[in-house]
Amino acid sequence: MKICFNQATTMKKSTLEKDLELCEKYGYDLIEIRLDQLENYLKRHTVDELAAFFHKSKIKPYAFNALEFITFRDAAGYQEIKKNLRFLCETGEKIHCKKIVVVPTFDVGNYTKDRIKEESMRALNDLADFAEQYGVKLAYEFVGYPNCSVNTFGQTYDIIKTLNRDSVGMVLDCFHFHAMGSKIEDLQQADGQKIFIFHIDDAEDLPVGALRDSNRLWPGEGAVDLNAVLGTLKKIGYSEMVSVELFRPEYWDWDIEQTIKVGKEKTESVVGKYFAIG
Repeated sequence: MKICFNQATTMKKSTLEKDLELCEKYGYDLIEIRLDQLENYLKRHTVDELAAFFHKSKIKPYAFNALEFITFRDAAGYQEIKKNLRFLCETGEKIHCKKIVVVPTFDVGNYTKDRIKEESMRALNDLADFAEQYGVKLAYEFVGYPNCSVNTFGQTYDIIKTLNRDSVGMVLDCFHFHAMGSKIEDLQQADGQKIFIFHIDDAEDLPVGALRDSNRLWPGEGAVDLNAVLGTLKKIGYSEMVSVELFRPEYWDWDIEQTIKVGKEKTESVVGKYFAIG
């Protein structure tokens, strides 16, 4: 299992340059690059400079995170999604980053689950038609909030399975899995190859529907049954990568180097019980 760093963990004070420097120092294999951090980086550097860094370094780019709110958009909003998709695909071609996280929309009103599934499939198919021209795959990430239109593992997997497209899979985030009470039985019945990205994190012990990103904790320090998730992933044949992703303001205030160091240690400690690291 390769260890990845998601830039959300240091997003308030760090930069892409700093994250790359410290992730390289502490032996991460991969990085998920935030769209906003990439845009800031390109105000100071070129894509060719970023490609040169990855060419000479151990750490490699794994995914861009994220195209947000891809469903139920008006024409202008959806065109902005398409514009950012092109930008990420073209950048990804130069730095060899071939996955993009895509996120459903919140607060969509009284749409039925069937209508939400229909719209998710429409948007994913349309975006995938473009992304496939660059060899890029899309990973649909459910968000474990009551007001997110797609908020459980089972709902997301049903969309991805019905879509049945090799270039479209999903993100499994332990926090979101726990937050809306996703069922371990749904994960047990899933095809591991449909999980493109695995986010590890933990959570405070709050009721279903009450957790928010600020309640995230380091892996192994909260109420999420990480043993069940990791054990199930092993059984269904998933072992590619694990990305530590925290949005906790307390951790944003830490020294950046300490955050990156601790993230690697905590992730390896939990994941190493089930998978060989590296």
